[in-house]
Amino acid sequence: MSPKPTPAGGAAVDALLEPTFLEDATAQPMAEVRRLRREAEQQEVNLSYTRRLLQGRLDIVRRELQRRAEHDGRSLVDLLPEILSEKGRGPAHGLGRHQTVQPHAPEEYESWVNGLTKGVDISAISDLTDAKLEKAARALAEAERDLSERRRGVQQVMDGLAAELGRRYRDGEADVAALLADEGRH
Repeated sequence: MSPKPTPAGGAAVDALLEPTFLEDATAQPMAEVRRLRREAEQQEVNLSYTRRLLQGRLDIVRRELQRRAEHDGRSLVDLLPEILSEKGRGPAHGLGRHQTVQPHAPEEYESWVNGLTKGVDISAISDLTDAKLEKAARALAEAERDLSERRRGVQQVMDGLAAELGRRYRDGEADVAALLADEGRH
């Protein structure tokens, strides 16, 4: 049995998910709370990007297994438009957040996803045994569940930080004019 992969997002996400993170953050100065919110947003974007990569590979592996089980004579390449169209996938479960940042170092996330199926070259999927494909599907599905849980946790941190910022403005602890002046400098 291979060792469990490093959790998605690594130490940066681990820090955000610490149980006391939000408590500690609310005691910070306004500029630091805004910085922490931006950091959480960046990590959420990174996790979302990684999840999309992972889901694409999982969809391909599952469809190849289905193709084989149904003795479908079409090649996987012929099925790619169907696989990639998200036909059959349920509704999105995202929170409809407007993203203002892009994934940082996407090659790292692709490497992480590729590392989930060591010894299983998905680019040569037709050469793989059913057993290897099933193993890859299990590894990808488990990683997707773990990643999604971590992503939800980061989203909760983002919401907590946004609520703290809102509270400070509402209670008069922060000044909108100062925020606009600060944003104008960046």
